Amino acid sequence: MAVKPPPAPWDLLQQMSQLASESGLKGEVDKGVRSLAQSALGKLDLVSREEFDAQSEVLRRTRARVEELEAELEALGKQLDQLADRD
Repeated sequence: MAVKPPPAPWDLLQQMSQLASESGLKGEVDKGVRSLAQSALGKLDLVSREEFDAQSEVLRRTRARVEELEAELEALGKQLDQLADRD
């Protein structure tokens, strides 16, 4: 017998909202669900879009600088090899 996967969180929220509106407690349930969701999201290790974009830019510049340094190191290595070959 196959196990049915659990419903998506938004499906559960929609069902809770329907039940609450039928019982007249919609406002209280909405407050509780919102508080619970904010608490759960507050525990996650999230960053803002601005911080993500700033760090992405720093990473892009760092990668470019590493590539420049690798090319410079390779050129210096070739020069060193040429000097060693002369001796």
